[in-house]
Amino acid sequence: MLTAPKLRLLALIAALAAPGFASAKTAADLILHNGQVLTVDAAFSRATAVVVRAGRIVGTGGEDVLDQYSAPQVIDLHGRTLLPGFIDTHLHPIPIGPSDIDPQSARSVGDIQALVRAKAAELGPGRWITGYGWQEAALAEHRNLTRADLDAAAPANPVLLVRAGAHSAVANSLALKLAGIDRSTPDPKGGLIEHDASGEPGGIIRERQDIIEALIPPPTWAAMKAPMIQTLRGFLALGITSFHDASGTIDDEPVGQGGVAPPPGGEAASGEMTFRRAQALYAEMGDRLPRLTMYISYPGAERLRAFPHHTGYGDDRVRLGAIGENLVDGGFTGPTAWLLADYKGQPGFRGKGRYTDAELQDMVDQANRLGWQLGLHCIGDAAIVQTINAYARSLETIPDPAHRADDRRWFTDHFTIMPPDATMATMARDHIAIAQQPNFLYNLENRYVALLDDWRLAHNNPIATPAHTFGLFMAFGSDNLPIGPLVGLYAAITRKGPSGAVHGPEEAIGRAEAIRRYTADGAWLSREEAIKGSLEPGKLADMVVLPFDPLTADPQAFLDGKVDMTFVGGKLVYARP
Repeated sequence: MLTAPKLRLLALIAALAAPGFASAKTAADLILHNGQVLTVDAAFSRATAVVVRAGRIVGTGGEDVLDQYSAPQVIDLHGRTLLPGFIDTHLHPIPIGPSDIDPQSARSVGDIQALVRAKAAELGPGRWITGYGWQEAALAEHRNLTRADLDAAAPANPVLLVRAGAHSAVANSLALKLAGIDRSTPDPKGGLIEHDASGEPGGIIRERQDIIEALIPPPTWAAMKAPMIQTLRGFLALGITSFHDASGTIDDEPVGQGGVAPPPGGEAASGEMTFRRAQALYAEMGDRLPRLTMYISYPGAERLRAFPHHTGYGDDRVRLGAIGENLVDGGFTGPTAWLLADYKGQPGFRGKGRYTDAELQDMVDQANRLGWQLGLHCIGDAAIVQTINAYARSLETIPDPAHRADDRRWFTDHFTIMPPDATMATMARDHIAIAQQPNFLYNLENRYVALLDDWRLAHNNPIATPAHTFGLFMAFGSDNLPIGPLVGLYAAITRKGPSGAVHGPEEAIGRAEAIRRYTADGAWLSREEAIKGSLEPGKLADMVVLPFDPLTADPQAFLDGKVDMTFVGGKLVYARP
């Protein structure tokens, strides 16, 4: 006779033997499957599915993950490509403020004049009109804007429009008059005032537009906060899940702890996103923004010593990065990049450096003593040589108790013109890395062709030689020219400009390597390679979906393609309509 306990035991045995019991599914939050998954792990492994729980990857594999896991959200990729979110190692968030026009979409001088004219009508006479992002290559006239262009649109308003790249700007007559700039005004230190054929200022100021910007009433952070959020969320549509803000400051920290006293009736750092403001913004917005590593512009030795933190402080949402991108020279959008040879067609002109050797060494040494990573702007080969010499002396003479001598992770920002072999050998010896912008080759092709000799043109923004010949570590970013990572990938693998010409094909790299430099390698630069940059179990589920295969598609797909989906911490933060 079967007793009640025996009946319960038989029922349990039957349940254990029932189909599916032994394969009870593990709970997860999100499954993406039926795609091409590029994990970007050490072997660049591929899979078809990814499983996410609590914001992190818990598994990758084939379609059998559907038998192993269950989740309330299951996304069929329908063959699309899933890869780690892009990490841009050099960005400047530039929101549209109350006095700004947005000239980035303009396709002619007339388009920009229409924008200026409309803003003048909106603001009324006497009010400043500003904006960022115009570039002559995008205009039908293929020339720089002039004072006369802006005068025709807004004669009763002072106007200053900064060119894309922020190394030059154009002002109208009223703005120049307010700044006291006329035909006899000498060039400011580190900058140039261009003149027209009659000797009058033509409107363009290279590198030192701050002499006019100082006159413009700054917006408040309250006015800029919402536009900043909109700008940051725009990065998600480009597949950027992490970025390094190269324009951060500590100006609004308490006085005595690194900050500065605000002006009477104003606020420190005006409408800029400082580290303190970034922390508050991300506490409010949660996972709805891309992760942020913030460079800090060198504030001087005294203020830096008073600031209680250094590189690495923060969390996986907002953290401190390098001291940078303090400019050792200018750029080619000026152009004032500092070269070892004359600019093509400009005998005797090689650009300008910003620091004496002693000034640069003092900045590097002070930051080094306080435990900061260094990431200084150096575009021309002369500036790179000066920067690497300063880095090398500091690394040799100042120990860092927190990091091995070969693990400081200092880097140069840009590295546009390849320096002499001896300089790259020093970089290899001292483990100095590069934050490179391959998209410069595409966006600035016309400038390079006009200004560089054949050798420097072929090796502009080099990748293969420094990385493969000298073993230098390199991560990619954009510096806003343009922001989209797909343009950078296109330039890195093709070395083509908009003209279709190939410049220095020997500097091109393969697709898998290019993808790694825009994902996993960016995480290394912020000491976060253990938590992001690849789709491996335990890492943050920061991911992007592309509608094409970046390993096999025609290169034009990088220029024409759009991002379909972006995830930060396993949350869908962007979906293309």
